[in-house]
Amino acid sequence: MIIGLVSISDRASAGVYKDEGIPSLKDWLKSAIASPEWREELRLIADEQPLIEATLKELVDERGCSLVLTTGGTGPAPRDVTPEATLAVADKVMPGFGEQMRAVSLKYVPTAILSRQVAVIRKRALIINLPGQPKAIRETLDGVFAAVPYCIDLIGGPYIETNEAVVKAFRPKSAIRKK
Repeated sequence: MIIGLVSISDRASAGVYKDEGIPSLKDWLKSAIASPEWREELRLIADEQPLIEATLKELVDERGCSLVLTTGGTGPAPRDVTPEATLAVADKVMPGFGEQMRAVSLKYVPTAILSRQVAVIRKRALIINLPGQPKAIRETLDGVFAAVPYCIDLIGGPYIETNEAVVKAFRPKSAIRKK
């Protein structure tokens, strides 16, 4: 299984400051995924819609990612175009993820209503936009990842097992594989 991790930040990609998005994503995934064979494809890019679109297409179409997690670029600022880029490469929109991500974040900050996070299916991959701050990344993943493995099952991706102490993947009984 290959997971794409994309940090979208003008300043971090220019070296103005250290990226914290990708390390946060990696740390969370390493604690949550119990499947033995997975690796990541990492990208640190500027907040430019054509670049984001090209990166998402490359990760899914060429690199074979089953899951792509982006961080950053989901707010209302003029340079925040991650949702637009994600929707532009989508085969299907998964609105429940965005709704749940905002609901989770609202437990922590009232400004969560400003977030424009989306999730989409492209071919056999799930792409999810996450917030940019490490704490918010963890909180959001804690709130939505239980649905990710079964979603990936349904679109023909690999079977993802999770560390139940971190997050318990939800699957109907008929979809659970015996060990």
